[in-house]
Amino acid sequence: MDILEEAAIFEKAKMSHMSTSDRVTASREAKRLILAINEVYKETKDASLMDVMKRLTVKKKRIDIRLKGRPDSGI
Repeated sequence: MDILEEAAIFEKAKMSHMSTSDRVTASREAKRLILAINEVYKETKDASLMDVMKRLTVKKKRIDIRLKGRPDSGI
């Protein structure tokens, strides 16, 4: 399967009601996709690939925040 097809499927996947292990798996999958797209981007410099990486990064950050918890204010 093409890496961009995999990225599109990952972007459309629902992330609600996931177990912790599902979130860990999703975070790793996002990282794998981002790194794979980055390798292609290095060769082609295609701006659309950068947009895909940015969208995947936003989704990965949301998953990671849910995994690690939001930082406390320290009070």
